Order: sequence, then structure tokens, then C-alpha cells
Amino acid sequence: MVSMKKGSSFSGTSKSKRYARSHLKSVNNSPVSRRGKKSENRISGKDASLKKSQKRYASNEKDYIFWCMECNVPLLDEKCNICGKESKRIDLSQPADVRFCSPYEKSVFHDILMSTYECNPFTDRIILLNKIPGDDKTDEVIVDSLTVGILRFDLQKIDYTFEPSVSGAHILLKQTELKTFVLKKNSRHLNGKKVNFDLVESMSDDVRKGDFVLIRSGKLTGYGIALCDAKDADSIDGPVIRVRKIDSQRSSLLSNISTMENVIDANLPYIRKIGKNAINTIKGIANQKEYKKLPVNVSFSGGKDSLVVLDLTLSALKNRNVSAFFLNTGIEFPETVDFVHDYCRANAIELIEKKAVSDFWDNVGSFGPPAKDFRWCCKICKLAPANDAIEECLAKSPTCITVDGKRRYESFSRANVSTSEKNPFVPGQLNIFPIKDWKAIEVWLYIYWRKLDYNRLYDLGFERVGCYLCPAALTAEYQRLKVLHPEMYDRWESFLLQWAEKNGLSEKYIKHGLWRWKELPPKMLQLCRDLDISTSSSSQESVFSVDISSGISPCKAGGYSIEASIHGFSMEKTKGVMNIIGEMVYSEELGLLMVKNKFANVKIFSSGSLVVNSEDKDTAESVFREVSRQLLKAHRCTCCGICVKTCPVNAISIDDGHVRVSEKCIRCGKCTDSCVVLRYENKLQ
Repeated sequence: MVSMKKGSSFSGTSKSKRYARSHLKSVNNSPVSRRGKKSENRISGKDASLKKSQKRYASNEKDYIFWCMECNVPLLDEKCNICGKESKRIDLSQPADVRFCSPYEKSVFHDILMSTYECNPFTDRIILLNKIPGDDKTDEVIVDSLTVGILRFDLQKIDYTFEPSVSGAHILLKQTELKTFVLKKNSRHLNGKKVNFDLVESMSDDVRKGDFVLIRSGKLTGYGIALCDAKDADSIDGPVIRVRKIDSQRSSLLSNISTMENVIDANLPYIRKIGKNAINTIKGIANQKEYKKLPVNVSFSGGKDSLVVLDLTLSALKNRNVSAFFLNTGIEFPETVDFVHDYCRANAIELIEKKAVSDFWDNVGSFGPPAKDFRWCCKICKLAPANDAIEECLAKSPTCITVDGKRRYESFSRANVSTSEKNPFVPGQLNIFPIKDWKAIEVWLYIYWRKLDYNRLYDLGFERVGCYLCPAALTAEYQRLKVLHPEMYDRWESFLLQWAEKNGLSEKYIKHGLWRWKELPPKMLQLCRDLDISTSSSSQESVFSVDISSGISPCKAGGYSIEASIHGFSMEKTKGVMNIIGEMVYSEELGLLMVKNKFANVKIFSSGSLVVNSEDKDTAESVFREVSRQLLKAHRCTCCGICVKTCPVNAISIDDGHVRVSEKCIRCGKCTDSCVVLRYENKLQ
């Protein structure tokens, strides 16, 4: 039910409908990309669900690096600076944000190899990890130019596993006979096939059902999955192994072992070039006439990207007032807080630290745990103190210049970041993104080259160093919290278990990290089915409605605003239709969706709060009505597909039960007129 007054139903009058259609037509449609292209998966053995999950990432054009086969070092350019020779191109799976394997990750990899095969052929070598889509932490492992397998954190086992590739299997088979099948020579095509015991010549006694196993068959080598224990194989009436891939290639590690110093030397001209380009970007914007005398802030989170940007900004603006701006949410890792303070103190950098006024623990009881699609914590712990800092800056100067380490390779939501942007959520703030096109490996090479101190959490198993209980963190990282800070882990785990019990959810629901979503995605629903975890909560979702919370009131800055609460709210469904209203901008980090047209500004928070601002009372009410109608359409969609057929520009699709309106929308109103839900909205509760 959509209500303009509490308890009363809303039905758009013909006048308001005409107004909405006319004013929506008049707004230019600026493209706001929300869905990345489905990227090609080059690694063999990926299943369909893994490929589907690639939609989370944007497709990046530079999906490759190089490798000098003479010096045995990864390269970011074709020619090696040490030997001068051309290199081998290494294609990467998307999003291609390759990085160096950290000390902790190396220890995990080593322990798995030793416990599984009693050997580690890759000791002391430069190892790269390339993040790929998966249920949790999932990386391609690249050694000596070869992708030797996939290291992943298994959410079912709550532990790491290693799946060898054909290259990895061939290298391992030179040193081990464990977890091994030997198949009889035959003329059958075996790739992707299940094989019965009559084709097995031998198998090692340590094979257990579900193991990734190494395979020999004549001159062929490869890998597969065991479908039974070794002790039961001869009694199984059916397949005992599924071959993933097997071929005749002969992969070998290179003879020489390189060091990180070798890697830096080989890439030195490239590192200097991208560093100089980033410095010129900062200079080119910050030294413009209208900005030249303004102070510059660097958003310093304590992470690797902001560290590099801080160093670049200090190099670019040596005679300017440059300060580091740190948002302390109150739920940061202590290592991060210490690093930020120590680094700024050691380098004589002015540190502006802003702390959240409202404590996370004071609010979590009311809101429940934050989720990937319900980031109320960012609004309370980040947005409010950030706004305070920016307002202080704007009180002294007309523009607040902030240099930020955001990179487009990190996620789909950051894929289309520009070199500089005015903050759509905070008027007056100009953001500069000098390393937006850098890969993680470039960030780390810059850090190593400049010998910058960095947050020690990166060496301890963390790919990101945000809030320690952030729902965007990986379960693998959450398990590290348990080891490094048991008291912090216990406090959060205790709350989660109490919350689960209160809502009729099991301990397994918490154990496998399902609290991190309000609406479980398909891959997590499949995990629940596999592990027999109930997703039914005793606290039923409210029926969809929009209720006015403060009426239509004048704003201090002029104009009028309407504030409302959306019950039974889904941000995913809401994002699908808001292009109909106007130009849409979404910040997952802030849990905020903002829609602009020339008549009004609309803000929708992941908590379900809705705010409409406009110049006059009638316009505010009309826009609010149309926003409410589109919300009703999105949340009560029957997937009939009439709107898809009605759209003259093919801007509408039905995806996973949700209606999606792309940026191609011309706001003609035909889909709204044809919608069955809106046709009978007066009869819907």
C-alpha cells in the first residue's frame, strides 16, 4: 500500500499521472552503467554458476600482463628492462586485477600442497593471484607464466582448497603419487567425462570422494574429481572419477628463481611512467586557476590504494597544503588506526581524523546486522562524519578538493569512474582519481619501488582493510579476524547468534556467512540447499507500502521535501526501475540511490528511507507519487512481460524475477501505462 497520509491508500490521479509523464519525458537521459558485460572465462573447469556470478564484475579491456621467460619475472609492458627481450603475453580472467601473493596466502598455499601432495614445487617463486568470481575468496594462481590452478575458500568446508589446472597437475605429477588416478590407455575423448572403474589402472589409497585428483593416461596428464573413496572404487556400480581436463601438454617451471627486486628492476620504466602520469593528473586538475589556491585533502583509509595516492599527491603538490583525511568508523581494525597515525606522524603529514558521532553498537540492535544490500552502517559511521569534514572545508573555500584511490578494477560499481568527478551526494566536493586505471599489481609495485610502509594486515591474510565486521568482507577474512582478534570476533559472533535465534535462523546460517545479505543471491540460495540450511525467518517481511513520515515540509535551503518509509523494501528491485524517473546514481558503499531530474531530487536509502526534494509543494507531491508508483511496480511485478513488449527502445528486461529498465530509457511513460500492477493499484494492498 502506498500512502500520502498514514493509513490512507494512494492512487495517482489522472492529473498527477499526466504531470509525471510530461516532466519525465523532458529530462535528458545520461547513461549510468549498472551492469557489466559478461566476461569470457578462460580458466577450464568453471561451472555454469561460476560463469553467471561474473556479472558482479566489469569487463576490463586490459585483461593481460606479460612474462619475461629469460628473467622469469611478470611484466606490465612487453619489453623487460633487465634483458631487453620481448615477453610472453599472459591472458587473465576478468576482472584481471592481478596481485602478488601475500606471505599469509603463500603459507596457506604451501600448507595445502604439503598436506595433499607432500610436496611444493613452487617454493620461493614469485606467485601472482588473479581474483575471479566465486562464492568467496577465489584466485587463479600464476607461477612462472603458468596458471597452475585455483586457490579458493570453500564456504561449505569453511577452509581453503586448491584445484590444479592441467599445467599444475603436470608439474605436481613429477614430484608426487598422492591423490592420483592412472587410467588405462584408450581412444575415448575423456575431457568432461565420467569414468567407470574398469578404465582405472590404479589409484592412490588416499583418494576421498570430492577430492581434486591428478590423472595420468599414457602420455596424457590432467586433473579431475573423485566420485568415491579409493577403498570403495572396485565395488561401485558406476563412475568413480570425473575427468575435468586432460591433454598432452608438457608444462615445466623455469630454471631460474627471481626476487621482488628483480621484478621491480624489470618493470622500472613502466612504474615511473604510470607514477608520472598520475602526478600530472593531480597537477592538471588541482592547479587549475579556480582550484590553485585551495587546500587539498587525500582520502586516507589506511589501505594500499589510498597510501599510493597520498604519496603521489605529496610529490605532485610539494608547495601546497596537503592533508590526510581519515574516517574512523569506530569499527576499524586497530592495525589500521595505528598505521594511519604512525604513517602521518613519521612523514609529517597533517591528519584530519573524523569519528562517527553515533556508535555502530548503539544502532545494530535496531537495524540488525548490515548487509551487502543494506549498508545502514555506512550512512551512520561514514556519511555523517564525511559530510561534517566537507562542510568544514567548504566553510573555508568554495570547493573541497579530495584525491581518492578508487580503482575501476576493484568492482563493477567502480568500473566507469572518471578521472575527476563532482560528488553527486555532496555538492561542492571535487574528487580526483589519479590511479583509476591501475591494477593491484601496479599499486604494489609502486609501494615496493618507493619503499613505502604499508598496513601489516595485507601480509596477514586481508585483501581489503575496511571495517572488521563489514558484510563486503570475505568469509576467509572473517576467519582471520577470529585468529588475530578473538575478542572482537567473539563480540560480533555473539550478536549474530542472538540475532539469528531471535529471527528463527540456525547457527549454520551465521557460520556460513549468510547474514551478509538481506536478499540472498542465487549462489547463496544454492549453498543453503546443498547444506540444508533454512532461509525462513520468523520475522516476516512487511507487505510493501510507502508511508509518509513527516509530511510535506519546507526545507531550510529552500523548496519542499517529503520524507517517507518504504516497507517490504528491496534495493535491488528499486534500482531496476529508477531510470524511469531520471538520471540515477547508486553508491553501494553508502547504501544510497539518488535520482535527479530538472524538477526534483530523490534519495532512497538501503534502510528504506525515501526523501523527495523539489522547488514547490505541488511538484514535490507529484514526483513523490510517481516514485511511489514505480516502487510499487518494481516490488509487485508479476513478470508478465507486457512492459518489455511495449517499450519502443528495448530498454526493459525481466531478470531473475525483477524488472530492469536500462539507461536507454527515454521516459515516454508507455511501460507505466501498460503495467498491470499500476492499472489495478487501487485494489492492491
